[in-house]
Amino acid sequence: MKFPFKSVIGGALAVMSQLALAGQLGVFTSDANGFDTHTFYYDDGKEVTIIDTQFVPALTEAMVKQIRSETKSPITRVVVTHPNPDKFNGLPYLHKQGVESITSAAVSAEMPKVHAYKENFWVNTAKAFKPGTYPAFENVKTTFTGKSVVKLKSGETLSLIELQHPGVATKQVVVRIDQSGDLIVGDLLHNKAHLWLEGGLVNGKPRADLKAWSAAVGELTALSQGKPNAKVYGGRGEFVTVGTAVKEQQRYLTQADTLVRTYIEQLGDRKGELKDPKLAASHYKELERRFSERFPDYKLSYMIGYSVYGLVNTDIDAGKAL
Repeated sequence: MKFPFKSVIGGALAVMSQLALAGQLGVFTSDANGFDTHTFYYDDGKEVTIIDTQFVPALTEAMVKQIRSETKSPITRVVVTHPNPDKFNGLPYLHKQGVESITSAAVSAEMPKVHAYKENFWVNTAKAFKPGTYPAFENVKTTFTGKSVVKLKSGETLSLIELQHPGVATKQVVVRIDQSGDLIVGDLLHNKAHLWLEGGLVNGKPRADLKAWSAAVGELTALSQGKPNAKVYGGRGEFVTVGTAVKEQQRYLTQADTLVRTYIEQLGDRKGELKDPKLAASHYKELERRFSERFPDYKLSYMIGYSVYGLVNTDIDAGKAL
């Protein structure tokens, strides 16, 4: 599979009014150059808080341009939800704009490790970037432990909460709009869009623990504070209520685990091909096809082709074939 990198950057910005709130939640969605990633922003009428940054600076710049076309409120901060490059690669651009940045200390500690791993992959393996052209790394300026409450200029608050379990990455922060209970969760959860199944870096290698991931998703129920209309805003896909999102995502994770383990078992003596870079690609393509067949109403199947190697290798190393 070739990396879908193009010279023309596309994006769309939609403002989703929350009538019970003083502010508005907006979303900028990249094209395939940024892996169809949602970046959210909350405008309380006096300032804008961005959640996650996009994959490359050009997309970050496009996102900022769109936000500024929608509101006169200044962009004051950006929150990074987890240590994946589409969430933090835009930090240098935002820092130059005078934007403050924040995440948990645990997420911050993982970011430089992930950056080095991803730069090596995109430059030397995928060859999507020439040496020296991959986005430069800058870490966040402010960190917290466990939970931090951000008081906005309007008087509203956003709670930044670190989850107890690993999910799409080893560490994860959820942003809650406290008045509504709405949750912004990065790629912890996609509704009707395939997940990035690589897993977080553990001792320098991706490790996908889907049981722990399911437990992390389950934490969202309590975080919404029992508000039945609270929604989850994931890094890709559609936006639905917390109860619906949690149930569907846990179903997906359970079936994804079984699907991959079954495939490894069916390979039998050939499962060693999954560790051979020359042979593994065809297997990842077949798994992408099987995921599309299992989840016919899900979009972005290319996410599986890119990322399923992490789950495959985790299961092989743990001897988890059925």
